[in-house]
Amino acid sequence: MNPIQPFLESLHYDDVPQLVREQAVRCLYDLVATAAAGSQTELSGIIHRHAQQQFAAPAQGPCASPLLGGNPVSAAGAALAGGMMIDAIDSHDGHRLTKGHVGCALLPGLVALLEATGRQLSGPEFITLLVAGYEIGTRAGIALHATAPDYHTSGAWNAVNCAALGAHLMGASEEQFEHAIGIAEYHGPRSQMMRGVDHPTMLKDGSGWGAMTGVSAAFLAMDGFTGAPALTVTDPEMEAIWGDLGANWRIMEQYFKPYPCCRWAHPGIDATLSVIQGRNIDLDQIKEIKVHTFHEATRLDQGIPANTEQAQYAIAFPIAAALVHGKVEVAQIDGIGLTDAATLALCSRVSFVEDEAYNTVFPAERWAHVSIALQDGKLLTSEPHTAVGDPDNPITESRLKAKYVALTYPVWGEEKAQRVMDATRSLLESDSTLAQYLDTLRH
Repeated sequence: MNPIQPFLESLHYDDVPQLVREQAVRCLYDLVATAAAGSQTELSGIIHRHAQQQFAAPAQGPCASPLLGGNPVSAAGAALAGGMMIDAIDSHDGHRLTKGHVGCALLPGLVALLEATGRQLSGPEFITLLVAGYEIGTRAGIALHATAPDYHTSGAWNAVNCAALGAHLMGASEEQFEHAIGIAEYHGPRSQMMRGVDHPTMLKDGSGWGAMTGVSAAFLAMDGFTGAPALTVTDPEMEAIWGDLGANWRIMEQYFKPYPCCRWAHPGIDATLSVIQGRNIDLDQIKEIKVHTFHEATRLDQGIPANTEQAQYAIAFPIAAALVHGKVEVAQIDGIGLTDAATLALCSRVSFVEDEAYNTVFPAERWAHVSIALQDGKLLTSEPHTAVGDPDNPITESRLKAKYVALTYPVWGEEKAQRVMDATRSLLESDSTLAQYLDTLRH
């Protein structure tokens, strides 16, 4: 038997440590905040129209509403739209060793599956499944990176996670379960991440497509469709990755982003902000900003972005924005922020140096340091910086709350944003329900 099915069948809320439950709530409100911001993007509008047109709800059969509400569509369509809406703003949680994101596909996939299967869960039951998804998804990502030579998007391994949860919720037999994760592994969008980095578009990290594929795989397996073995789960060489399910809580390894752009740019942003902190620097006096970082970060767009996708997968632009505004939020990487004259002027003064020491420790660690040369000959240099929000460099609760406010208030307003935050936290209470939570989220 594969290790995932017995883990899902035996896991109960009381088995989940309190710190892990609280981390799940933290992940959830960070995800829904990112979804709120993502809902305002052109990408989100396109994908939700596509779901309505191409994944319409069947006249009879399972369907679900999109994550933040709207007309019902098929479960696969709801998972697709939700995953791509969250992915539209690169601000959601992630994991260093997966080089990607679990929650972005997990949350909309899980909600779609629960609605389509008619499961009425209490808040604690939902939190338990959310934790399980983080445990399965993280290991699926690590396993695929360990067995595939190419650097693939998160959707590739998120498909396996969503399929496993779907098969579990539909009461799959051992054979059906293995077919579900096998279909998902085979059909998962093993798309080339570095191509998306070199040429940023709405494709993003493939999470929506992975959620759609995984949900579809579960329904296919329950209908008798067969799949090849999911080697990233069942191969004996993967035993070390899967053997600690339920003992080592890898949800605690998730990082939280302070800035809505690619994680690889974050060390450079923080290093830059550390240089200007406490100094009154005239931006016109900056001659050059030199960023020393790892190879993958230097592959991010170093020019002037034409749209928010390019801005989110950029490195020079968010670093320049940090110098100008002292922060990087959605306003800096979308809309009129893309035409900010001061930011654009600084972009051409940012250059990059690949640092072999930083290459050596990637992806487990991401580092950068920055030197700023002024017109008068002064050279201001930062200490080496790693990304804020990692487990060993945690983001403060106040900063995470401020991020939630920045993402949600412009979309929902203060009153609804606070209601959603309160409802998210209340999921730990025994008398809460998922239905109540979704109602708050959608109205």
